[in-house]
Amino acid sequence: MFKMTKATLVILAAGMGSRYGGLKQMDSFGPSGEAIIDYSIYDAIEAGFTKIVFIIRESFKQEFTEFFSGKFDDQIEIAFVTQELTDIPANVDLNPDRVKPWGTAHAVDRAKSEVEGPFAVINADDYYGKESYQTLMDFFNETTDQKDEYCIVGYFLDNTLSEYGTVNRGVCSMDADGFLESIEECTKILKEEDGVIRYPQDSDDKEELDARTLVSMNMFGFKPSYFAHFEKEFSSFLEESGMELKSEFYIPTLLDTLIKNEIVKLRVLESESDWFGVTYQDDKPFVVERLNKLIESGAYPEKLWP
Repeated sequence: MFKMTKATLVILAAGMGSRYGGLKQMDSFGPSGEAIIDYSIYDAIEAGFTKIVFIIRESFKQEFTEFFSGKFDDQIEIAFVTQELTDIPANVDLNPDRVKPWGTAHAVDRAKSEVEGPFAVINADDYYGKESYQTLMDFFNETTDQKDEYCIVGYFLDNTLSEYGTVNRGVCSMDADGFLESIEECTKILKEEDGVIRYPQDSDDKEELDARTLVSMNMFGFKPSYFAHFEKEFSSFLEESGMELKSEFYIPTLLDTLIKNEIVKLRVLESESDWFGVTYQDDKPFVVERLNKLIESGAYPEKLWP
């Protein structure tokens, strides 16, 4: 089998952490001060990725680069790029009162100068599991000649639930060949005392979800054709919604358009890994506990980087 020589991991780390109360991208969760991103990068290196691209904001670029530079530079190439509100075509007028950037699809586009081949996209504050990175690399290796075949790593719903309350999840619907048809956002999902998963919890007419339902946790595999498709669709988005104060162009929004117009195909890849992430400060003890259990099991060394 042909072995990829270059695959890039693009990490979305431009969020300001308003609900967390600080930059969770750099907060310590591991026993030696590791951030969640550190574990993602460790897994990506093991799977064969050759480059990391961080998407960050100019306002914390110096702090961020100082935090991560020197940790793993000898093991993988690193680049830092910024996402700003003003990163739009020159002929587009901005609402003078707007402060919010343009969403995750736009953030990915900021990496185009640093990406040469296939690339994966993840959130900085989520843990995806070792196997998922190898699944992505296998996909890249097997689809080298298919420039418009992308993938999404689907997680079994039961592996993404919280013990501390309800969650929202994007439920994947696929055709007979395993390609994504749609993602339905289901809200306020909870495994109830009888072991059955139901949603929404604020309804008198709840629906049930199977524990093996595949859901999207925003882990994607793309080819470089993404950037040309984005440019075209982003221009349309700006024409329709560019003057709004809070409109954002999300990755699922872009993919939904491309799939419905039969421009790309998106294969759904199953992952048996557990997923967990952090949104609020109250999530931190849970994440720390989960990482410690992984270390105790031998999945990671106590200190990731020498």
